[in-house]
Amino acid sequence: MTALVPVDQIERMALAVAKSGLFGFKTPDQAMALMLVAQAENLHPAKAIQEYHIINGKPTLKADAMLARFQAAGGRVEWIEYTDTKVVGKFSHQSGGSVTVEWTVEMGRKAGLLGNPTWTKYPRQMLRSRCIAEGIRTVFPGVIVGSYSDEEGEDMTIATAPSQAPLPPPAPEPVEVVVNVEDLLERIELASTIEGLELLRSDIRRLPKDSEDRKSVIQAATRRTEQIRAEQAPSLEAEGGAL
Repeated sequence: MTALVPVDQIERMALAVAKSGLFGFKTPDQAMALMLVAQAENLHPAKAIQEYHIINGKPTLKADAMLARFQAAGGRVEWIEYTDTKVVGKFSHQSGGSVTVEWTVEMGRKAGLLGNPTWTKYPRQMLRSRCIAEGIRTVFPGVIVGSYSDEEGEDMTIATAPSQAPLPPPAPEPVEVVVNVEDLLERIELASTIEGLELLRSDIRRLPKDSEDRKSVIQAATRRTEQIRAEQAPSLEAEGGAL
C-alpha cells in the first residue's frame, strides 16, 4: 500500500505542477483535486499528472492509463488489426467476458471527428484510443468507475453562447517551456467550449512564431472553434423559440 502523503506536501506539489505549465493543469486547485483522487486510489499523488487530462474543468483519464489499469486488473487485449485506417481490438476480462471493438477512419468521418489535424497526422493512435475507451467500458467498467474518458470529455458541452461572457485573458507566457504539439492538438480536439479553447492560448503562444507546428495548431483551434459554434447554434435557436 502506498504511504499517505501529507496534505501540505500535496499542496506544494500542486503549486509546482500548475506553475510549470507542462501538464495541462491551469490552476493549483485542479492539480490538487486530481492528486487527492490519485491518493484515494492508493496511488502516489504525482501519478495524477501522468494519467489525467483536464478538459473544460473536468478530469478525464488518458487512454494509456485506462488500458494500464485494465491490464493490471487482469484484463487482456489482443490487437487484431492496427493500421492508419482501421483498428480492431479484442478485450477480455473474467468478470465481463470478451468483446471485439472496431474503429475505422470512416466511422470517425461519420462522427465528424476528421476536421481536426490530429486525426490526419495520427489516425492510428486516435482509432486506438477510441477502441480502448469502448472496449474497457464494455467488458470491465469497474476499473475506471467515476472517471471520464477523453472521448467523454469531448462530448461534454455547455449550452452557453460565446458572447454571454467575456473570454478570459491569456495567461502569462512562461519562459523556455517546451510544448508537446501532439498533446496540444489532442486537447484542442477534446475541448467542447470556446472558454476551454481559450485556456490553451498560452500554450499556443509558446510555440515558435512562423513555425509549421504553430500554424497547424492555430488552424486546428480555428476549426474547432467553428465546430463548437455550429454545435451550440441549435441550442440557442431552441432557447429563442422558448422565449
